[in-house]
Amino acid sequence: MAVLLCLLSCHVALMMLDRARRGTGGGRAIWIGATGATGGFGVWATHFTAMLAYRPGVPLSFVLGPTLLSLLIAVLATSLAVSLSARTARPGRQLVDDLAAGMIFGAGVAAMHFVGMSAVTGPDRMSWNVPLVVVSLLVGGGLSSAAFMSQRRRRTSPLERLIPAALLALSIAGLHFIAMSAVTMHAMSDMARAAHGPVASPHGMILMIGVVALAVLSIGVAAAFFALRAERTVWQHEMGFRLLVEGVHDHAIFMLDPKGRVSTWNVGAQRLKGYAADEILGRNFEEFYSAEERQAGVPQRMLAEARDGTVMREGWRYRKDGTSFWAGVTLGPARDADGALVGFVKITRDQTGRKEAADRITQVSRNLDIALENMSQGLSLFGADGRLVLANGRCAALFGLAAHEVYPGLTHRALLEAVHARLDLPEPARQRQVDAACAQHAALLPPGQGGQLQLQLGDGLAVQVTVRPMEDGGWVATYEDVTERLRADARIAYLAHHDGLTGLANRARFNEVLRRELMLADRAGARLAVIGIDLDKFKEINDQHGHAIGDQVLVVLAERIRSVQADDELVARLGGDEFAAAKRFDDIAELHAFVARLEDCLSRPITLDRLELRPDASIGVSLFPQDALTAETLMGNADLAMYRAKMALRERICFYEAEMDEAARSRRVMTAALWEALERDEFHLHFQVQRKVSSNEVTGLEVLLRWRHPEWGLVPPVKFIPLAEECGAIVPIGEWVLRAACREAATWTMPYKVAVNLSAVQLGDEHLAAHVSAILAETGLDPRRLELEMTETAIVVDKVRSLHTLQQIKALGVSIAIDDFGVGYSSLETLRTFPFDRIKLDRSFMTEVEHTPESKAILRAILALGRSLNIPVLAEGVETRVQLDILGVEGCTEAQGYFLGRPGPIPTDGIIRPAPPPVF
Repeated sequence: MAVLLCLLSCHVALMMLDRARRGTGGGRAIWIGATGATGGFGVWATHFTAMLAYRPGVPLSFVLGPTLLSLLIAVLATSLAVSLSARTARPGRQLVDDLAAGMIFGAGVAAMHFVGMSAVTGPDRMSWNVPLVVVSLLVGGGLSSAAFMSQRRRRTSPLERLIPAALLALSIAGLHFIAMSAVTMHAMSDMARAAHGPVASPHGMILMIGVVALAVLSIGVAAAFFALRAERTVWQHEMGFRLLVEGVHDHAIFMLDPKGRVSTWNVGAQRLKGYAADEILGRNFEEFYSAEERQAGVPQRMLAEARDGTVMREGWRYRKDGTSFWAGVTLGPARDADGALVGFVKITRDQTGRKEAADRITQVSRNLDIALENMSQGLSLFGADGRLVLANGRCAALFGLAAHEVYPGLTHRALLEAVHARLDLPEPARQRQVDAACAQHAALLPPGQGGQLQLQLGDGLAVQVTVRPMEDGGWVATYEDVTERLRADARIAYLAHHDGLTGLANRARFNEVLRRELMLADRAGARLAVIGIDLDKFKEINDQHGHAIGDQVLVVLAERIRSVQADDELVARLGGDEFAAAKRFDDIAELHAFVARLEDCLSRPITLDRLELRPDASIGVSLFPQDALTAETLMGNADLAMYRAKMALRERICFYEAEMDEAARSRRVMTAALWEALERDEFHLHFQVQRKVSSNEVTGLEVLLRWRHPEWGLVPPVKFIPLAEECGAIVPIGEWVLRAACREAATWTMPYKVAVNLSAVQLGDEHLAAHVSAILAETGLDPRRLELEMTETAIVVDKVRSLHTLQQIKALGVSIAIDDFGVGYSSLETLRTFPFDRIKLDRSFMTEVEHTPESKAILRAILALGRSLNIPVLAEGVETRVQLDILGVEGCTEAQGYFLGRPGPIPTDGIIRPAPPPVF
């Protein structure tokens, strides 16, 4: 009976504990109290029912006070354990709570047991077996904790639901019977028994236990009744909710199982999705997504997110017929009373119309915002009250204001005051500018008026304001930063009259001012000087140090000139290294002082990158009115004077003289005659023999050009060759020389080499190699018999192109010789870069080799250089036996000069004979 009563009361108590765990607030407290009473009464009744079955051999009775106290202990201990186990906590914390609740319950049962045993009367005394007492406590606490923890597990069958109750009953019974095994009772006299106070007989205890059992049963029935009512209420709510859901037509409301399969389907879902319930139930909700979304795993990610809480999404969803609609989706988890996930609730709304409207509004707004914010101009809209309605971001940025400083409701005057507040001006001056701007703006506001005004602000900022009035009295204003445009206009105007590198006046400005100065000088009867200036060593600076250094030199010279230039003096850069100046004067001393200042600026050394450069200059001066009356003639005369200064050895400044016109005219006549000389067959060739120093054997002949003019006679090459190079006639002349020399050499009996000179102008022709190849093919001359000579000066004009052209020519089999070596650049880098076939030593060394050790040392060094590079050296200008002997001693390979043979035509028999000794 005790065990059955214990099992029943434990089962009822644990059922009510489950309710307490799911309850909240006051409802939970009621369930905890009911569970404590039921469990406590059951424990107490179990103990005393078992005591009634105990027969120690002496009559037993029970003292009423300790008996009731044991009942109170059982109720309180059970209530405390249930309260601890029923509170909400994390899963890890629940295990600790259940363990603690079991220990408290076990301790309460033990306290109830031993207090109840103290109420027993009949034996003289009781003795205890301590080890068995300890075992009873461990059994009670351990099995109680196991019962509380087991009760949390979900169980489906009735038998499984009895497991926690059986564990709890076993803990109570185990503690009781093991503890009873630990007690030994000794007989007690009737007088001693009476001394304990009021007692209850076994029949009284049976009555009391019956009352307790009835109470437990009543509590259980009451708990079942209330639970049934609660479940009915929940069922009614669920039914109402189900009817409500089923009745919704404009929302798809359905449930998914934990794997995402459709488990319920309402009418709204059927209308929105197109699936009947029997078509969709059991299928995965992935059906509503596109193939791309399914492949990307979007549905499964949404399910995973919904496990942690409600997820809201918007996107395209698809109906049964494949059509799409824009859906607003809410997906939330559905959990049972234990908090376990049983599925998901999904609500879908068709928001296609709202999206289309929102998209239209968004697109229009976005387009307007993009247009406004990407305008290069600031834009503002003012109402009829003069307050700002709208402004784009550029409006604030243009004036250097923060975005919050330009806000709706701002008055137009306040905007102007904020703009002008940035100016570093005294307050009165700033207010005057604001007043003036407001007045100008007001004049543009009448309907049909409008127009533009310009605000000049600090830091050179210029803003052009365009005002367009509206019919309601408001206006639209646009603001454009025209600072750069005004600067560009000013810059264009400046560049139109000034040199971009130096900042000096340019040719157009010089001609304009010169004509004006001529007019003023003519009216005032004053004199005017026009000065032509050319830098002597500027080309050399560019060639040796690069154009960047050359540009820096020009900038330094311009700064020097500006530093000494007076207001009534004009200096201009006409281009390259060519300058011009003009000055009106009354006293010639003023002109001389001006020219002296210019010469000093142009001749002083310039230090750049640790280089000391001295450009120097040639200056020519022509005067109005004595030398010419027009600007063009004055400029021409100044150039003539400047060229005379350039040719002179000691003069850097020359004034125009009439004889200069005659010299210039002669040059022009000779230039014209050069172009006609080829057509008139006035050119012919002479040849100078080249011999081996050791054997006097002829190795080749150098071609020398001669010009016999019908009127002027034989014109020296030193006179017409530079002029031909200057005017460009050297190109056709050089081609004629090469063709004639190759044709002549092809007829010789002996296979001598023929050497032809190339000028820098010819070397700059990119088609030179093709011309050489064509002439060789035309004349039939073996390419190995042709040698082309050029100076290093000709090569360095454009070294890269020149060496490329020479490589093309050498590839034809033609020999290449470097002429006049030892003067000019004489760069070892040139010898390293290109493998020349012969070095020709300049004739200036032979002139002095007999008398100066320095010349002989240089000769020896060049010969040694040739031997080390395996390049033969030919000495030019050999005119004496002593010179030839020196060459032989020093190991020179070849030589040419008057001592070995004077230039002349080839003998008719083609045999070159020893030259007669020279006559001095």
